[in-house]
Amino acid sequence: MANFAKPTGPQFSVDVYQNEYLPEGGRDVNAIVTVTSSGGGTAGAALPAAAGSAAVVLMLDCSGSMEYPSSKMRGAREAAAAAIDTLHDGTSFAVVAGTHVAKEVYPGNGRLAVADARTRAEAKTALRRLSADGGTAIGTWLRLADRLLSSADARIRHGILLTDGRNEHETPEALRAALDHCSGRFTCDARGVGTDWDVEEVRGIASALLGTADIVADPAGLAEDFTSMMEKAMGKEVADVALRLWTPVGVEIAFVKQVAPTVEDLTGRRTEAGPRAGDYPTGSWGDESRDYHVSVRVPQAAVGQEMLAARVSLIVPDPAGGTPTTLSQGLVRAVWTDDMAMSTSINPQVAHYTGQAELADVIQQGLDARKSGDFDGATAKLGRAVQLAAASGNADTAKLLSKVVDVVDAATGTVRLKAKVAEADEMTLETRSTKTVRVKK
Repeated sequence: MANFAKPTGPQFSVDVYQNEYLPEGGRDVNAIVTVTSSGGGTAGAALPAAAGSAAVVLMLDCSGSMEYPSSKMRGAREAAAAAIDTLHDGTSFAVVAGTHVAKEVYPGNGRLAVADARTRAEAKTALRRLSADGGTAIGTWLRLADRLLSSADARIRHGILLTDGRNEHETPEALRAALDHCSGRFTCDARGVGTDWDVEEVRGIASALLGTADIVADPAGLAEDFTSMMEKAMGKEVADVALRLWTPVGVEIAFVKQVAPTVEDLTGRRTEAGPRAGDYPTGSWGDESRDYHVSVRVPQAAVGQEMLAARVSLIVPDPAGGTPTTLSQGLVRAVWTDDMAMSTSINPQVAHYTGQAELADVIQQGLDARKSGDFDGATAKLGRAVQLAAASGNADTAKLLSKVVDVVDAATGTVRLKAKVAEADEMTLETRSTKTVRVKK
């Protein structure tokens, strides 16, 4: 473990868990990299969102469907008001009404307000005037949020987006272009209310913008969820953190994945950072810990040889464009041995998260098979999901699975598909399928 953090802010540490021993000729090296940020504002050391340090834009779906039932629009207004009450003084913020176009609700004129008692009250007055009418073009909402956030001199830029329907009034290509434009410029949590929205769409928004995705099936739960999201946003202190992976000549990168608290494949999001080095985005950090699975392929070697397989560093860019700051660092090693017990042992952390990644995959595959009418395939995949959830102690996912299948024997993955499944239960399982549990210590 190495620690390079400055004493005035959160301290970052990197711990590497792996079995570094390979048999003669072995090439595949796997490691779980645990990144922990501690001692910042959320631990009580200081207010994390001091004046000017954070900017937030709330994007609320105001399309016509939000009035059917009217509890959705009412819940959205109340949730936004609760989120605004959660803002720390000095935080820059704005509210956007999203339909087939994006409109500034508060403060208007392309500006951000600064949170205090007066602006909170004004924003809540503006929220009470919101009504539902029009279509849905989420890319326009994101682009307006980007314009507003880019005007702020804030180290943390964050969005919260709520929708109740599908993105029917712009092309998928337009939304993708908006996400590509906004990626790396701000982070965003995305929520679907009710059951008429598209899980893949909402998860895609959160994934592209390094935020969280979830379902709020009952609009009555929106205020609590928005309060929780805003509290976490206020706890962020360090933005634009990247996982930098340096590998020696001859080493190939198989994949880089976040595996806790959710599974997120970062492999395709690499940006080059000099000879044999690449950066993988992780977004903003408060007091928290996340796990990453790094898999590399090393050149073949003989027994007794050893090498550095990869160096993992946490870096943040220099706002002035200079050399990035290294927050912490860890090493992944490869050692060749003829001891079969050592070379065939699987590290517990690697085994656990390999199972959690498979769990997320088989849930998605099982739900897709169920929707397409392949009930045998669905039963097999969801049965495997039940088995994996039980073996890893992922009780939350096991509970969600039990609403889609009848569990006959969790240990063997023997299940029966339920004849009738509530749409909200199926969407909740799909939305939360990538959530993982930490490895048991």
